[in-house]
Amino acid sequence: MSLLLRITARPRLLLSLTVLLLIGAVLVGGGLTDRLKLGGTEDPAAESSRAAQVMDAKFPASRPNLVMLVDSGADTDTGADTDSGADDTEVAAQGTRLADRLAGERGVTGVVHYWQRKDPALRAEDGRHALIVARITGDETQAGKVFDRLDDDYQGRIGDLDVSLGGTVAVRNEAQRQTADDLVKAEVIALPIVLVILVLAFGSVVSALLPLAIGVIAIMGTSAVLFLITEFTDVSIFAQNLTTALGFGLAIDYALLIVRRYREELKKDPDPSAALSATLHTAGRTVLFSAFVVAVSLAAMLIFPMYFLRSFAYAGISVVILAALAALTVLPALLRLLGHRVNALRIVRGDPAAREAAADRRWRALTGGVMRRGPIVAVSVTTLLVLLGLPFLKVEFGTVDDRQLGSSAQARAVHDTIRESFAGSPTGGVDVLAEDAPADSLSTYAARLSKVSKVARVDAPTGSYRAGERVAPPTPAIAAQRTVSGTGYLTVWPAHDVEDISAESQQLVEDVRAVEAPFDVKVGGQAAMLVDSRAVIGDLLPYALLFIVVVTLLMVFLMTGSLVLPLQAVVLNALSLTAMFGAAVWVFQDGHLSGLLGVTPTGFIETSLPVLMFCLTFGLSMDYSLFLLSRIKENYQRTGDHRGAVLAGVSQTGGVITAAAVLLAVVMIAIGSSQISLTKMLGLGTALAVLVDATIVRCLLVPALMAVFGRTTWWAPKSWRTERFTLSEEGPAARRPEPTTRR
Repeated sequence: MSLLLRITARPRLLLSLTVLLLIGAVLVGGGLTDRLKLGGTEDPAAESSRAAQVMDAKFPASRPNLVMLVDSGADTDTGADTDSGADDTEVAAQGTRLADRLAGERGVTGVVHYWQRKDPALRAEDGRHALIVARITGDETQAGKVFDRLDDDYQGRIGDLDVSLGGTVAVRNEAQRQTADDLVKAEVIALPIVLVILVLAFGSVVSALLPLAIGVIAIMGTSAVLFLITEFTDVSIFAQNLTTALGFGLAIDYALLIVRRYREELKKDPDPSAALSATLHTAGRTVLFSAFVVAVSLAAMLIFPMYFLRSFAYAGISVVILAALAALTVLPALLRLLGHRVNALRIVRGDPAAREAAADRRWRALTGGVMRRGPIVAVSVTTLLVLLGLPFLKVEFGTVDDRQLGSSAQARAVHDTIRESFAGSPTGGVDVLAEDAPADSLSTYAARLSKVSKVARVDAPTGSYRAGERVAPPTPAIAAQRTVSGTGYLTVWPAHDVEDISAESQQLVEDVRAVEAPFDVKVGGQAAMLVDSRAVIGDLLPYALLFIVVVTLLMVFLMTGSLVLPLQAVVLNALSLTAMFGAAVWVFQDGHLSGLLGVTPTGFIETSLPVLMFCLTFGLSMDYSLFLLSRIKENYQRTGDHRGAVLAGVSQTGGVITAAAVLLAVVMIAIGSSQISLTKMLGLGTALAVLVDATIVRCLLVPALMAVFGRTTWWAPKSWRTERFTLSEEGPAARRPEPTTRR
């Protein structure tokens, strides 16, 4: 901490350099949104991903990402003859011309439409709608630019047809636009509310503005860092939401802790320099610890190969480091300049000392009551949290689709129509790549695939197959389209009652992979990517959890010198997350309160989202845990009175933790107001977890367990004692009484 004091000794120079760096960060990070991507939930080394790479290289037309919904305008509910609607002669002519025009567009390939072969999969069951599907070539950025160019020319009324655009590229573009709009809306909602709460918490406008300044530095700096990272790897667009949430949340947490402690030290010693030194040696150390633990929790996502999860690690680690760095350098420089003026512009009436004394009495009364009934409170709260988490036991995993968009989005409306009116999905097939397969063997293999349960049809270079029989012979054109350089591809079409992303479609992938082939095959498609993503997450999740738990145990042990407290901290943090996971399934999977919250229940949870929510909220919970434990330990070191240390620690940090949690919850709820269901689940789920942790866990369960364990809370073998190197707030730990079982 002496180094930090030297760095902040010239505050004006430091603040001038900070302003210059902030201007540079704004200039660099301003174009970040256009460089971010929507996907990243699949393992690039998985079989399905390798199949997709081959398909894109050799059969680009086989994986349509653009869907054009053509509405003939016919009133098919009146029982009109079959030649009306999509089969009307004029409609067919206009639809064919539209498809031919699309095929001539630069960057578009593989245009297939209903009127080519009257494929029933491309015609609505009521005959009113028909589909034109195509592939926009290039990566996500290039495809997005092509789609933007096509959007105006192929949308709306064209001749006698009403045309709407969908497909993965349309969903991606809509999600990017919506995310950018939602982020601005979240900031507009959150900032005024946060400022009001900060003013009420501090009672001073000047003090309230300091955490916001740290938050701006963290957010702008992280945007610049993410911009630079996009030069080397893919970054998810949803990382922006985490940047805003964590930037404000952690900056407010750290600034609250430091400013509150600084004002407390000023009352003991009116010399601002002495107060700042004491603050950095106490609250500053806690911030350093907290930032490390939160960063470690987020770094665990780097273990996974999906760039969706890795992106949150990039954003999270960057924003944690920048928030802590700003809180430990820029904030002390501001405090050094302000001195006693940190309390300027008071707007809360009354005697501040009297208010603080009253708050202290309330916290002590609550904590004392809890500790007197420790076993009852501990069992009751634990039971409640376990019950809240029970819905997660029936979780189903899937992958995001168009239903993540709001119901008013056009791309969403296109896919809703396809789900409701078409017998199957034009993009729901399972892709099978066959390497160096002789025609006879390939035909036999395709016939065997067509006999698999829930398979409607198999299209292969050798023809189409149903129930083990070839129902359509191959044509030279089809054989050429499905065979390139010795590699052929087959499409396994699921039965009509099998949705693209469902338990049945995942089982279909497993069944297809179980069919033996006399040549090398790779199975791909949306359902296959989901199966592979679930497998890699399941394989790597234990290592990520072990990494987080081991580092957390070590850091809490080094901070407290106790073997009991680290175990308590990990268990309590896990318990604090049960309500979040239970609510995620209850609302977003099962559909309870979905109308009120404006979400569409899909029957599953995105596979990688629980991993993200665990890493994020576990780190934030440990953040509050360290705030509390550091003050309890400080008091215990000074007095040796276990009960008194808990009472004092809770009363000293209860207000800070509660205010920090409410402020972070406000930011996360603002993020959760997004029209994107993925962002809504992350925002609202994290807000719930933070509030549960700061209230039920920190105010009730922690003091209850400390009452149950008594001074055994501080136990460790003598040979493990860390007095000489423990990273405590006051340097080497003071000699304290030997822990006993006395309560």
